[in-house]
This record gives sequence, C-alpha cells and structure tokens, in this order.
Amino acid sequence: MARVKNEARRALTWLGAIVVGLYAALAIGVVTGGASWTPALALDLAGGREIVLAPTLAEGSDQQIDQADLEQAVDIIRRRIDASGVAEAEISTQGQNIVVALPGNPSEETVDLVRQSAQLQFRPVLVSGAPGATTTDESSADASASAEPSASASAEADATASADASTEPAEGTDASSLDWVTDEVQAKYDALDCTDPENLSGVTPGDPTKADVACDQDGFAKYILGPVEMDGTDVDTATSGPEYNSTGTLTGRYEVRLELTNDGGKKFADITGRIKDLESPRDQFAMVLDGVVISAPSVSTSITGGQASITGSFTQESAQQLANQLKFGALPLTLEVQSEQQISATLGADQLQKGLIAGAIGLLLVVVYSLIQYRALGLVTVGSLAIAGAITYVLIALLSWTIGYRLSLAGVAGLIVAIGVTADSFIVYFERVRDELREGRSLQAAIDHGWRRARRTILASDAINILAAVVLYMLAVGGVRGFAFTLGLTTLVDILVVFLFTHPILMLLSKRPFFARGHKWSGLDPRQLGRDTMYKGRGRIVTGQPTLAERKAAAAGIGAASAPAADETRPEGEEN
Repeated sequence: MARVKNEARRALTWLGAIVVGLYAALAIGVVTGGASWTPALALDLAGGREIVLAPTLAEGSDQQIDQADLEQAVDIIRRRIDASGVAEAEISTQGQNIVVALPGNPSEETVDLVRQSAQLQFRPVLVSGAPGATTTDESSADASASAEPSASASAEADATASADASTEPAEGTDASSLDWVTDEVQAKYDALDCTDPENLSGVTPGDPTKADVACDQDGFAKYILGPVEMDGTDVDTATSGPEYNSTGTLTGRYEVRLELTNDGGKKFADITGRIKDLESPRDQFAMVLDGVVISAPSVSTSITGGQASITGSFTQESAQQLANQLKFGALPLTLEVQSEQQISATLGADQLQKGLIAGAIGLLLVVVYSLIQYRALGLVTVGSLAIAGAITYVLIALLSWTIGYRLSLAGVAGLIVAIGVTADSFIVYFERVRDELREGRSLQAAIDHGWRRARRTILASDAINILAAVVLYMLAVGGVRGFAFTLGLTTLVDILVVFLFTHPILMLLSKRPFFARGHKWSGLDPRQLGRDTMYKGRGRIVTGQPTLAERKAAAAGIGAASAPAADETRPEGEEN
C-alpha cells in the first residue's frame, strides 16, 4: 500500500513541477515584456494587414508570367515571412495577383520583405565550409583548407555543369581571386550561422561589385562568393527532365537544362573557362536567388554555346524545383503594390466567441455524461480535463511568445476536438477497471490490471492521432495546419495528463473506503456493474441482494437455496 501511494504522489509531484515551471516561464516572459498572458491570435481572429501585389515585367519584355511563376513567387514570399517569425500568414493567388495577409500589426521590415522582388545572381565560389558560426581559430583552419574538396552543400551541390565546347580565354577582372576575401568578409563569414532559419530566406543580397557571404538553401553549408558576374537577365529559360548520356541512353537520373541569352552565353563561357582548372571549391559557381545559394555546381570544362546541363543527385521534384527557381529568377519581374489595407478583427471576435461557446457546450456535455455514467468517479474526468486545459493554455501562450505561433479559428476547432480525444482516454481506462471488477478482482487489483490493458489502447489511439496531425500539418497549408498543430499538441498533453494525473489519482482513491468498498455513488459499485459479490480480502466476500428473478423463483418454490443478506459474509469458495 505504501509503495502505491509513493508512486502516485511521485507522479503528481512531477506533474505539479511541470505546470508550475510552465507558468513560471510565462510569467518571466510577461515581466520582461516579451510575452502575454493571452495567446496571440491569427489573422482570422485578430485582423491584420492585407497586401495585394501585381507581378509586372519590364517594359518591352516578350516573356509571359504563367501560374508556375506565380507559385514560385508565393513560395519565396512564404519562406521570407516564415523566416521572419510571423506565423499563420495567408498567401494566395487571385488571378494574376498575389494576396498576402499578415496577422496582427506586422513590422515594416516584414512588410518590406513582402514587397521585395527576388534577384538571381551568379557568383564564383571562393570558400565553402560547415554551416555553423566559427571562432577565429576555426576560421583560420577553414581558410587554409578552402582549397580542399568540401562536403556537398545539398543534393545539387556536387553537381557538374558540362557541354561540348571549346575553351575561350577568360576576360576582364578575375572574380575568382582570393584577394576578394578581406578581413571584413572573413569576419562576416565566420559569424554567419546557416543553422538559423532566418539566414535561409529573405536575405538582402550584398553589393554585386564585391564579395559576399551566403548560406545554402537547405542550411547544409555556407560560402564566400566573389562579385556578381551574371544575373537573371542573362538566363533565357530553364527546364528539367531525364538525363541522357552521349549515346542517347537514359541514365536513370534527372538533369536541369539551362539556356542562356547571347550575352549570357558569352559571359558563361568566360566564367567556366576561368574556373575549370581551379582547385575545389573555386571550380564552383553559385546560383543565388533571394540572397541564398540554390545550387553550386562544379565545372570540369569551358561551356560555350549558351546551353548547360546541370546534373547530380536530383530527384524529379528537386530538378523541377531548381528549374523553376532559375526560370523565375530570369524573369524581369517586379512586384508592385496594388493595394494595402488593414483587416478588421470584428468578424474574428464574433467567430472566436461562437467557437468558445461551442467548446463550452461540448465540455459541459462531457462533464454531465461523466457524472451520470461514472458518478463520483466522473469527478476524476473533470479534474483531468481541467489540468489538460490549463497545460494546453500555457503551452499555446508560450509558443506565441517563443516562436510567434498564432491561434486561428481552425486551431480553436482542434482544441474543441481535443476535448473528445481526452475524454475518450478516460473512458477507456475506467471501463477497463470496471471490467476487471466484474471479473471478481478487488479494486486495487482491478486498477492495476485495468491500467496495463488500457495503457496500450490509449497509447495506440494517441499515436494514430499524432501521426494524423503530423501528416496533415506537413501536407496542408493555411488554417488546416493550425487545426493539425493544436490537435497534435493536445494529444501529447492527453498522454501527459493520463500518466501523471488520472492514473495516480485513481490509485490514491482506491485506498479511500468510499471507493474501495464500492459505494453506490462511487461509480465502482460491483452490484451496479452486474456482479453479486465483491472480494473483501483475507478470504472473505460480501454478497448482494437476490435478484428479482431469484425472489420470484423462491416464492414459487423453485430452487432450494436462498441468497444471504447484503451484509452477510462467508468464507470464499463456500456454496450458497
């Protein structure tokens, strides 16, 4: 008995420490001014700013903007906004326009990221290295080792650009010279941390006439790059498809085919002719879009004729993505602001109120059902729901502070659904315990056996919910991701509460006479569960009153035995 109490109290102590710790962390955030006691609300609940952008081409351009170009622009804007820490932004296309809706009161820096047009640049690679920030000693080692082959920065980083061509002499200033790596550039490279998502998108490109530093788009490497030698105006188009060898046979891989303009082809021939014989990584040229390296293939021969084939560890999707990025960067495209306005939160407040009312009704129905079905035991359900609600609330408030999470109406729907998910776990557990009581076990034994059986069911059910939430979050966009996020979060909270509150509380209640003796209002009365006897321990049992059928049979003279009184006890195993 002492062991059971100690285990239960230990679990409740851990739960108390977790709850206190979470609220203490939020309190610190409120005191320091960075957090709020209430979660931040998304665009549909709090209003915000809506910006309508119209993509336009340079005057005289004969190119066309298609849906793929618009989707690429949306993807770039979304990555910029995500990197800035703004959550629950809505970005969509309406005809030829792009509509960006930012929740709350976004900063001017965030709005400028939306308005900014993407730029495609081609720069020679001077130095490459690991993505993390480095110390002075480490940077010296990196500089001395920059001539050695480096690890691939991405699936495309070890790609090679090839074409049947003759070599032309390099012209103009040598952009591949290590003289571009000044102390200032080296210090900037050392401080650059490509494991930080903010450095992987929406980065303002540096001076095109000087060296600059940039991250690989996947955050696997960082580079020191020479001055810009080509830009998007030198690219005609880019496509992707299966790779063929020199005999016209499929290789089973994919390639990206880059077609340049006349001027671009001449520049590219000069660049590749100069870097083809340099040591790694200076034999690579980086394609930089929106301030981030999207590919950095190496060159083994001078490429003339205005066409190049980029090959490597591409999948069909990654090859298509790179082709779209190059094609989009080649467009002489700017994003002009057509309109900009504040969105009222009045409708959102009304929707939030209705959502909270719906949640309150659902919670009330669960409480009423629990009290009717489980009587006093239903109070454990009420307490568990209260604890789960308190933990979920503080977690959402903390996430609003730490990662900029905003609660949307879809997220509120996920919280309402979580009431049923949480209640289901308690019902599974309670019914397992009642099943064990029906089989003749004592309450303590019923709780032990019922918990072992219910635990597997609860974990399996919650695992499915978490898997569904993760898949939905990864594949969905917009408000649906908010629903998936809160559903997954509350499912994790459900597991925590069941293990650290519901089960320990039931273990402690089993020692109380009101529950241990199966009081009729406890919800654990064996007679109400369809069992006539209850094990009392030490070889003794208590029996119930005879059933109505038995009393009728006795009155008719059928049967020789009669049931003893409800409070009569007898040795276990003795026949009536």
